Amino acid sequence: MSGWDEGGPGNDEPLYTISIAARLVRRDKPNETPIHPQTLRMYEKEGLIQPQRAGKNRLYSDRDIERVRQIQRLTGIGVNLQGVAMILDLLERLSEMEREMDALREAMNGR
Repeated sequence: MSGWDEGGPGNDEPLYTISIAARLVRRDKPNETPIHPQTLRMYEKEGLIQPQRAGKNRLYSDRDIERVRQIQRLTGIGVNLQGVAMILDLLERLSEMEREMDALREAMNGR
């Protein structure tokens, strides 16, 4: 599993090869060309995504696809990849803290 934001949308099951994943990133924008598979490889090299491997093949989950969409939105407004990494890290930390706060609230209400 890729481990990105456990509370977010999507499934962690690796289902899609790189060519399918590249198309799925922009499935809601049929007039745009799919992103190039090399872009996904670059995101992996930069540590922004961590697809599963089956031999030499990369397999992407729905959660990975959503993360790539997030990366695309950020780069689309001019954030460089180093900035994207920082933003995504902060968002993950925020989600983790929200989960911890929810657990503490539940524990306090259960007394």
